[in-house]
Amino acid sequence: MLRFLIARLGQAALVMLAVAAVSFLMFRFVGDPVAGMVREDASVQEKAELRQALGLDQPVLVQFGRFLGRTIRGDFGVSYRNQRPVAALIAERLPATLELVLMATLLSLALGIPLGVLCALKPDGVAARLVQAVSLIGISTPTFVTGIVLILTFAVTLGLLPSFGRGQTVQLGPWSTGFLTVSGLKALVLPSITLALYQLTLIMRLVRSELIDVLSSDYIRFARARGLSLRRIHFTLALRNALMPVITVTGLQIGSLIAFAIVTETVFQWPGMGLLFIQAVSFSDVPVMAAYLLFVGLLFVLINTVVDLLYAVVDPRLRVKAS
Repeated sequence: MLRFLIARLGQAALVMLAVAAVSFLMFRFVGDPVAGMVREDASVQEKAELRQALGLDQPVLVQFGRFLGRTIRGDFGVSYRNQRPVAALIAERLPATLELVLMATLLSLALGIPLGVLCALKPDGVAARLVQAVSLIGISTPTFVTGIVLILTFAVTLGLLPSFGRGQTVQLGPWSTGFLTVSGLKALVLPSITLALYQLTLIMRLVRSELIDVLSSDYIRFARARGLSLRRIHFTLALRNALMPVITVTGLQIGSLIAFAIVTETVFQWPGMGLLFIQAVSFSDVPVMAAYLLFVGLLFVLINTVVDLLYAVVDPRLRVKAS
């Protein structure tokens, strides 16, 4: 098990090194940050001095070495646009994104699992067919279109919910939360629904397929032959086994929700990490963009590593193969 753990951690370190190289090199070509930081009538000498102060006059390998050294120490540099440490900016925006992702995940599980069970137990019913048809529309509609439709319906036409912002928040130490205020909870509704739709459809279809497969297994036939009630068979025996892959997919999808919350946060002007990234792209703010990509990469690596380790604990064959 120790050898398996060391192997997975070594792979994670190599992946993060590759992500760091990609995040550093990718944003070298998004524009000249100096042009966006100086005034329009700045002289060539002033631009050169600023470029030297930022270290942009050094060779690419030297810049990458410095970038990697700072990253290992948790120092992502200073934002070109905000003139503040990038780590402080991420710490400010992270609570908003995590709360949005948490609400979207809970919403997708609360609706996706029951709808998946409905479609599996009564696949030919009118309700199941209607749910599957609506899910096809939901998964094929772009996120920004869904968000705009929700804004037009519930914010503009009905005036029930806010169309942008996070609402009133409460500061709990370094963490700001909107869960403790009415306006904060209202502001969460529309972006949470928008972000949850894709994952909801995925979970619903996964539960449906897994439950149909489990219901056709031998031990379910044996339970029916013993005379167990359908309720116990469906919800105690079958559903419990059908939810195992759902838990795995949900864990991996949390990373995807954080990564792809950019569109939702932009539509609703949600002050999270995704909106920070979009603003950084507009101003060629390379340190912020690189730090965002590193954070998302680290999140995926950690989740996949934890999942691999859990699989190794459950299935000893993986440990044998790794050794």
